[in-house]
Amino acid sequence: MDDAQKTKEELLDEVRGLRKALQQNHADLDQFAYVASHDLKAPLRGISNLSQWLEEDLGPNLGPESARQLVLLRGRVQRMEAMLDGLLDYSRAGRVRYTPEQVRVDLLIHEALEQLSPGASARIEVASGMPVFTTERLPLQQVFVNLLSNALKHAQRDDVRVRVEVEDAPGFHHFRVADNGPGIAARYHEKIWNPFQTLVARDKVEGAGMGLCVVKKLVEGRGGQAWVESAEDEGATFHFTWPRSETSLA
Repeated sequence: MDDAQKTKEELLDEVRGLRKALQQNHADLDQFAYVASHDLKAPLRGISNLSQWLEEDLGPNLGPESARQLVLLRGRVQRMEAMLDGLLDYSRAGRVRYTPEQVRVDLLIHEALEQLSPGASARIEVASGMPVFTTERLPLQQVFVNLLSNALKHAQRDDVRVRVEVEDAPGFHHFRVADNGPGIAARYHEKIWNPFQTLVARDKVEGAGMGLCVVKKLVEGRGGQAWVESAEDEGATFHFTWPRSETSLA
């Protein structure tokens, strides 16, 4: 039987089968990422410990160049651990769901900032009118942590300014996180959402390149969208929409 002869129900069955297979593939990939990243952390810790023990055992017999290399080795181990943590976050974003609860977004943002400890010269502004609504607290908080961390990390200036705003959209809250950093050229607007992508060398800005990838997966997994508006030397504004179940306004 060719495609022209297939009934509508048969075609729908094929679509449902393909969708189920795709969902299973995504689940398998998430599980693989979780297991691989979790299991690889143990040998990395062993490498870091061994380098520390070598440094202690050799003591004054360790030359300055060798000492520098051991420090460099531990730095690379820490970087790899950060990348594995990013993979864990990415896999959880696809696997884990949380019980919805009432969330005050203004307080949630302040809690996110407490995790980041921005410098004394950084100024973070949270616009009025942040919603209070029923949603999954931890995923939404992780989105804000990653976006605020990204803005602070890549600011490349002492007088960094970040502003968080919100507006209504049909069925969603539309959040914006704007900064006065170096901006992002249009040709990179899609690339930055991919895993392990950084626009600045990791020797200059430490990071795993997974934060925005996790943001996108968390947001799109709840039916929202995430995108950026930016140009070089003009700062960046990250947008995301989050499904609303509003109960009141802060």
